[in-house]
Amino acid sequence: MFFEGSFPKKRMRRLRTDDYMRRLVQETSLKACDLIYPVFVVDKDESYEDIVGMPGVFRLGRQELCKVASLCLERKIPAIALFPCVDGSLKTPGAEEAYNVDGFLPKTIKLLKEHTPSLGVIADVALDPYTSHGQDGLLDPEKNTILNDETVQVLVKQALCYAESGVDIIAPSDMMDGRVGAIRSALDEANFSQVKILSYAAKYASSFYGPFRHAVGSAPNLQGQDKKTYQMDPANSNEALHEVYQDIKEGADMVMVKPASFYSDIIWQVKNKFAVPTFAYQVSGEYAMLKAASEKGLIDEKSSVLESLLSLKRSGCDAILTYYALQAAEWIL
Repeated sequence: MFFEGSFPKKRMRRLRTDDYMRRLVQETSLKACDLIYPVFVVDKDESYEDIVGMPGVFRLGRQELCKVASLCLERKIPAIALFPCVDGSLKTPGAEEAYNVDGFLPKTIKLLKEHTPSLGVIADVALDPYTSHGQDGLLDPEKNTILNDETVQVLVKQALCYAESGVDIIAPSDMMDGRVGAIRSALDEANFSQVKILSYAAKYASSFYGPFRHAVGSAPNLQGQDKKTYQMDPANSNEALHEVYQDIKEGADMVMVKPASFYSDIIWQVKNKFAVPTFAYQVSGEYAMLKAASEKGLIDEKSSVLESLLSLKRSGCDAILTYYALQAAEWIL
């Protein structure tokens, strides 16, 4: 980049003096269509359940979910991402409920596509809401290790189940090796070639997932176990580029970095290296921090949230999953 001019002929503040001028030269913009709303759903007709650590976010029953979906359309939010909270009686070591075509999430997908057909529906593909041990994959009980290839076989069944229900986007969040390629091949062979894959390509073993795990009910089952054998080390960036490259090569249409705010350097590298649609997930812990600080009067909620989202756009995000999507869209409009 070439820089020309120096003070006093070059006065940088000249372009900051007036509001109209600041808007004219603004380099990055944030729009409602940049946002995706993650929603926790339960198998109930009417439900509006509070979530510990996430004030303003709820587990929704079907009727409330339909209302929220309509509100997303009103506020120009293009897509919603579904995360099920499964009854404990349905959780098993093999996660069989994950690919039950008569399960409540496939039925929820069908309901949403009937109610709001123009709203994009994203279904997270991972086993942690369905396993009795809370891990994202199948567990070898003797060695206490996650079985990669066996897990991929179940993830394929889960992806096909959601595709048959009418989902628009499959989002593998498990971080198993080879799962994107296996899912893409299975979708194509089953005549679901138009179903898109949003890969959690660089998902880190972060400390900021706590409220989410409580929301989907997997936290108690983990019993202190971590997910470091498949989620990425927060210290690594080159590894993220390898992960993204592999997922693109296997057929991912979009890639995601998770978490968001503390990984803007990864977002920037991914976007500049691969020039593919790059998403980020502003996770539950990030939401909780912003919410807690604003409730204590330490920051202004609206300006801080919009600044956090704008910074992710500046880093290279094409879209952002955020629990603030509904509020942010209203503020933007």
